[in-house]
Amino acid sequence: MSLQANYEQIPLKEYAERAYLDYSMYVVLDRALPFVGDGLKPVQRRIVYAMSELGLDAGSKPKKSARTIGDVIGKFHPHGDSAAYEAMVLMAQPFSYRYPLIEGQGNFGSPDDPKSFAAMRYTESKLTPMAELLLAELGQGTVDFTPNFDGTLQEPSWLPARVPHVLLNGSTGIAVGMATDIPPHNLREIASACIRLLDDPDATVRDLCEHVRGPDFPTRAEIISSRADLQTMYETGVGSVRARAVYVKEDNNIVITALPYQVSPAKISAQVAEQMRLKKLPMIEDIRDESDHENPIRLVLIPRSNRIDVDETMQHLFATTDLEKSFRINMNIIGLDGRPQVKNLKQILNEWLRFRHDTVTRRLQHRLDKVERRLHLLEGLHIAYLNLDEVIRIVRTEDEPRPVLMKRFRLSEEQADYILETRLRQLARLEEMKINEERDKLEEERARISVTLNSKQRLKTLIKDELKDDAKKYGDERRSPIVERQAAQALDESALVASEPTTVVLSQKGWVRAAKGHIDPNGLNYREGDGCQAAAFGKTTQQVAFVDSTGRAYSTPAHTLPSARGNGEPLTGRFAPPAGAVFEAVAMADADTRIVLASDFGYGFVTKFGSLVGNKKAGKQILNLDDKAHVLAPGYVNDPARDRIVVATNAGHLLMFSVAELPELENGGKGNKLIEIPKAKLGGGERVAGITVVTEGSGEITLYAGARKLTLRWADLVEYGGNRAGRGGLLPRGLQRVERLETTA
Repeated sequence: MSLQANYEQIPLKEYAERAYLDYSMYVVLDRALPFVGDGLKPVQRRIVYAMSELGLDAGSKPKKSARTIGDVIGKFHPHGDSAAYEAMVLMAQPFSYRYPLIEGQGNFGSPDDPKSFAAMRYTESKLTPMAELLLAELGQGTVDFTPNFDGTLQEPSWLPARVPHVLLNGSTGIAVGMATDIPPHNLREIASACIRLLDDPDATVRDLCEHVRGPDFPTRAEIISSRADLQTMYETGVGSVRARAVYVKEDNNIVITALPYQVSPAKISAQVAEQMRLKKLPMIEDIRDESDHENPIRLVLIPRSNRIDVDETMQHLFATTDLEKSFRINMNIIGLDGRPQVKNLKQILNEWLRFRHDTVTRRLQHRLDKVERRLHLLEGLHIAYLNLDEVIRIVRTEDEPRPVLMKRFRLSEEQADYILETRLRQLARLEEMKINEERDKLEEERARISVTLNSKQRLKTLIKDELKDDAKKYGDERRSPIVERQAAQALDESALVASEPTTVVLSQKGWVRAAKGHIDPNGLNYREGDGCQAAAFGKTTQQVAFVDSTGRAYSTPAHTLPSARGNGEPLTGRFAPPAGAVFEAVAMADADTRIVLASDFGYGFVTKFGSLVGNKKAGKQILNLDDKAHVLAPGYVNDPARDRIVVATNAGHLLMFSVAELPELENGGKGNKLIEIPKAKLGGGERVAGITVVTEGSGEITLYAGARKLTLRWADLVEYGGNRAGRGGLLPRGLQRVERLETTA
């Protein structure tokens, strides 16, 4: 005999789709998104309800948080205790919630590290007065109760919020295929907008924005988004809000007193310290965190001098750190229809007012039912008082007095039971007077409730009055000031570098380093087998350019080069020169400074230093070289009208001519002939040993030939003057094997 299998066979594709959809709907509806009515996710709702069941209201003594979490996960929320406790801690953090629902005792985290809270066995908690706005009407027939996860208890499907809590504390969550980011708001502003909507159902979002000026975060940082951007965000339900830290000047220091929402002082300190370490913040000398209980946020920035532009410095820090932060807004909420939807401000408030209308109606109806039931019982008791002797006789003589009482006085079962349960002492004349007084009050209350329920206007007025009372009792002033400002812009990198003299040294094997001040590069230590190839003198704020043996130029900011205290770094780590190329020359100047670029074959041109600067790792072709030609150290032009170019060959020929005779090429090239070197001599090894630029009337150069050197002043150089591309004059015997020349004055 075969047993029938108790399972269903379906295709794997269909099973996967069904399982994924079920999981998705669970995450969306039961985990990640808040309900428009009470603004809570299920875990938050269950925590608040469990605490109310434990009697942990605002006026009670707190209990261990572990007790609360035990009830939450044991009775209503069968998930991990750590996740439930973290949700509870979040509702107790005044820097996370605009209106905390839980009052915690013990370590509940800090703005520096919100997750640094103590374990739940060490902390105690209870509800705040604000939680009363969620729980006050819970036992008044205002909500539907559903079985808990194991069917042994009942839990509320929602809480009867008296205010639009979904906008007050906001919410964040990531579901499957959707997310929500609702910012917190000010209770008084939201209540005022609700009242406006009750008075004028046709009010637009623009009208409501007259009441709701913008989000109101728990911190006192400024909201700098424009009014138009905020209005667009409320009209569409999506957008962003930009917040900026608040600072004051105090004894030449900059004191930051408020940070954007969810930004910690420790993070700002780390970001500023990192910029200081990278020498990207030369105007700041130090940063101190002086935050304490009296000053929750107090970051002190110490400028290097009192000449620092504080506002300009802060603009740069706003742009480069979390001192200015943008928050994404996506008001995705589960509506009254049980479906998630991104809603604008009016839709949210309209839906909540419908929710509140239904809640108040159910509350009044529940009270009316109780009043009518009590009146019904009092009516039966009144009949008993009027016929007290007969009632006593029936109770004493009849075996089953209830049906006899019901038949004799036309009572209901409920009235008859109530009469039979009445104590003898309540039959006194005084008690009859109390009952009549109670009946009169209840009759008056029944009439008042009935009138309210049957009048839309009275119901609307009741909702408005309750909103006003709650806003007055629980509301407070706005914390986040709204100050329309432009988004901050970071300072140019060059403006962040201290302008100091520096010497950039290029070694023969292509290693580079930068020394403080203008030094003799030959005095540095080099790696074994290496030596000085070239050097350039300038400032840390300038760019430095390198030219390789193929005539390609590469550039980088001088302040980014490694210190000369070590051996530096290989340029091949920064740039990507052609295979076999070596770096031969280095130059450093302002972009508009003219320089003379030349090869040892005697060709060159004038160009602006900016022509050598680029941001490509592969460099840019600037000097076209003949085969086997090499790049010479460049000369720097100060005054094109008065400066002279001096060219010397290794065969002892020296020529000086005007800079104006050499063409200026913007995009580079081979250039024009500087000095005549006959082909035979060129083939025999005569080359240009070097070039330099001197100023008319004051120039002075030094020639080096082996162990000998010769200094030529302007009066001496005049003898070697001529036209460009000439052969020049021959130097004295003994100095006809020139190795290099330098400008010395």
